[in-house]
Amino acid sequence: QVQLVESGGGLVQAGGSLRLSCAGSGRTFSRHAMAWFRQAPGKEREFVATISWNDGSTRYADSVKGRFTISRDNAKNTVYLQMNSLKPEDTAVYVCAAGPYSSNYLLYEYWGQGTQVTVSS
Repeated sequence: QVQLVESGGGLVQAGGSLRLSCAGSGRTFSRHAMAWFRQAPGKEREFVATISWNDGSTRYADSVKGRFTISRDNAKNTVYLQMNSLKPEDTAVYVCAAGPYSSNYLLYEYWGQGTQVTVSS
């Protein structure tokens, strides 16, 4: 069992930066890939980034590549999402998830509650 709690969301102007954190609990946290997804009002849940549990491999959505960086600290049971050069279209609820190394949200077993990110123009 893995419990996930996100933090770090907020309101930021376009071009600004935010760093999201996702703190996990449970002995198997370090054995799961971690991912960030986001969902804007009226839109489907969208893959943002994922990081493997062992070798640190990462994968990003094209829309965030070069602007966002996912990382993890297994000693702290925490995964991060550094978001730079934010755009209004990045506005969404960001949710972290634990599961296999995949961009398919249907495959993820554990989910946090989400944190709101709002980017003003």
